[in-house]
Amino acid sequence: MAATVIVDASFLVALLYRRDRHHGWAAAQASQQRPPWHTCEAALSETFYLLGPVDPEPLLSLLRRRMLLSSFVLADNMAAVLTLMKKYKQVPMSLADACLVRMTEVMSDPVVLTTDSDFRIYRRHGRQVVPCILPV
Repeated sequence: MAATVIVDASFLVALLYRRDRHHGWAAAQASQQRPPWHTCEAALSETFYLLGPVDPEPLLSLLRRRMLLSSFVLADNMAAVLTLMKKYKQVPMSLADACLVRMTEVMSDPVVLTTDSDFRIYRRHGRQVVPCILPV
């Protein structure tokens, strides 16, 4: 088990929306990877947007109970995030993805929970694979 669990919007949506095709996988990961989980404000914004008309209360509850923490300050990491976005402009890399990759560079023993296969393409510290868990 990683020391720092970083979650992407895709994981949160899969966990909180029972009709998502990856819900079973996300629920299993949630039981294996102990909170608190870390994310960034961009990923939270994406999650609220993607959940749309679905009840936001489960996400709000995760935040209220501090099981989900917004642990990234973009202002302190702006240059590195913008460099990542430029490097992966052909993918393209979203702001949220760039922030999460940067989080893996600055947090200890990280792993990203995501359903986004782009994380297999991204590299941290230039050439290192981003440690992540994706559904099979």
